[in-house]
Amino acid sequence: MNRIRKGDQVLVITGKNKGQRGDVLRVAGDRVFVSNVNLVKRHTKPNPQANQAGGIVEREASIHLSNVQLFNPATNKGERVGSKTLADGRKVRVFRSNGEVVDA
Repeated sequence: MNRIRKGDQVLVITGKNKGQRGDVLRVAGDRVFVSNVNLVKRHTKPNPQANQAGGIVEREASIHLSNVQLFNPATNKGERVGSKTLADGRKVRVFRSNGEVVDA
């Protein structure tokens, strides 16, 4: 079970973007793309078929999973995540600090 999923709000815990918070746009293996975090400038050629203009485009680059933590709104901090099987057989993510269920 993945600890970080698309749509989660995460906190960057190390690197040049330390302390920044954002939503996960996509997960690619052991790397994540977080909205408005780790922005890079990419020189792009125009592509008329995709109706895409050329020029310098600013977009998100990936961050390693180990450099982000799931954000807990209750404590306002990034926290570690574990998994737990409920009585009905569902497997859910829980915060390690207080055992609160992340998935609804």
